[in-house]
Amino acid sequence: MLLKGKTAIITGASSGIGRSIAIMFAQNGASVCLTGRREEELQRVVSEIRSAGGTAIYYVGDVCLEKTHKGISDLISQEFGQLDIAINNAGMVGPIKPVAEFDLNEWNQVQNTNSTAAFLGVKHQIPLMVKSGGGSIIFTSSFVGSRVGLPGMSSYGTAKASLLALAKGIAADYSDKKIRANVILPGGVNTDMAGDQQQREWAANLHAMKRLAEPEEIASSALFLASSMSSFMTGASLYVDGGVSVCK
Repeated sequence: MLLKGKTAIITGASSGIGRSIAIMFAQNGASVCLTGRREEELQRVVSEIRSAGGTAIYYVGDVCLEKTHKGISDLISQEFGQLDIAINNAGMVGPIKPVAEFDLNEWNQVQNTNSTAAFLGVKHQIPLMVKSGGGSIIFTSSFVGSRVGLPGMSSYGTAKASLLALAKGIAADYSDKKIRANVILPGGVNTDMAGDQQQREWAANLHAMKRLAEPEEIASSALFLASSMSSFMTGASLYVDGGVSVCK
């Protein structure tokens, strides 16, 4: 078990990539805290993990609010007593339209969910990791913005690209505290966010592999970055994109 004795926070864990990460981490020995806004779905994932013999708790809240992250940190301290891994995964695509057609509220909602929420997360995660003797912080970004631009996705791309800079800053600031920070950049993933069948087929054809990733394939990358297998990686970007960034 690669994460035996470790504890992890996973935001956006009620479905999709976050759900798969939570299950895979628990299978590898981690005690996991799932967060999200949909309590019923969080309960289902926690029950699945516990039924398989894993340890899991959950916290319901909006990651755009700092009080949510304080509540998560308090729960982790109370239930687990340490924090070793943080997966800042929550996100949204938002409206798809040219940048000049956004109003400020629409723009800010996408930035807050994808970027500011990650800052609020690490603000409260890092002190727990320092007390725990170090840790691994992982952000879920995207090939959009960091490697290519897609029509109508300027707000999403801007927010997701900012996570690369955030990871590099954390690496520079906290490597002496044995805290690592890295970024996963998926291509299209077979989740509810991928849209209807026509949208999925369009997205799949952007990739060299001509398919979307399964959430478990992204979770495997998170497992690598969370474990000692990546102990000399920090401030790095890991593209898990089926070749979309070389085809577009």
